[in-house]
Amino acid sequence: MLAITLVTAGCGKKSPKAVSERIAKSWAAESVKEGTVVVYTRGGAGNIRAEYSNFKLVLNSGGVATYTEFDKNIFTGTWAVDGETTLILSGLTPQPSGSGGTVKFTITSLDDTKVVLTRVDASPKTGNTINQYTLSTQ
Repeated sequence: MLAITLVTAGCGKKSPKAVSERIAKSWAAESVKEGTVVVYTRGGAGNIRAEYSNFKLVLNSGGVATYTEFDKNIFTGTWAVDGETTLILSGLTPQPSGSGGTVKFTITSLDDTKVVLTRVDASPKTGNTINQYTLSTQ
């Protein structure tokens, strides 16, 4: 009887959506670390780099990406998830500084309203730091 109950209970669960489905949203910076230093927290009074209020990442379900950096430069291209843990923005125009048109992020965590992304390569705009972005839905 116990075995039947366990099997039946397990069948009612819905399988989770793929990362590529869950991440396809419009995101804005909630907090940002450049290297080990927190430089921006949304609503914070003492932000080192308040311009991160401009940072946005729009990932459309059709694979189109719009990436707005803190300095208001806007880049458009495509996006894909590789292996469920890497977000790749490619074919970005104009090309972000030193990127060759491709920017990669490690997906550290993801839920319905928040994603934590760590840039794989150093950002020339921030003194060649590896940056971590905590983004929330807009």
